Amino acid sequence: MSAASATPELGGEETSSRGKVGMIALIACESSLLAVFVVAYLFYIGKSLSGPYPKDVLDFPLVGTVCLLASSVTVVFAVGALKRGAERISAAWLGATILLGAGFLSRTAREWHRLIFHDGLTINTNLFGTTFYSLVGLHAGHVIVGLSMLIILLCCAFRGALRPAHAERVELVSWYWHFVDVVWLVVLTVVYVVGR
Repeated sequence: MSAASATPELGGEETSSRGKVGMIALIACESSLLAVFVVAYLFYIGKSLSGPYPKDVLDFPLVGTVCLLASSVTVVFAVGALKRGAERISAAWLGATILLGAGFLSRTAREWHRLIFHDGLTINTNLFGTTFYSLVGLHAGHVIVGLSMLIILLCCAFRGALRPAHAERVELVSWYWHFVDVVWLVVLTVVYVVGR
């Protein structure tokens, strides 16, 4: 192999490493931000002077949780299919991931609608409302970012522009999606288990 032909391979590995380091750095920064909101929520549990209180209005979000956790499985299948060269199957799994993520957001929106219009809990009601909407809303924002990336990938797949050569980039998006799911498990534990 000549020096000229070795350069593109080295450049490819370097680009690959940059992408991985970049995604790891993004996840680390976002984890720090989310940790601040988790700590604030834990600090203010039980310090609201007036209701409603978590035990009065929160129901365990089983369906939304199942949707989000299942979407982590489907995104793994999407990456695996693309690595094998099965672009259409990969696109189908990306579509399933998007639908499951949208299902989670839909359940969150329904919960917020009930909390605001039925239970009278807004971000201004008390400390619980402030910390609840801040923490759960921050997570929902991350879900929206992840869904946006997945939708872009699906659009590329529909145009025939998503190939096995892009599998690593799709995998990096899947890392972000797994991060969103892990964060949900933390939020779920803090808000719906410990906080009640």
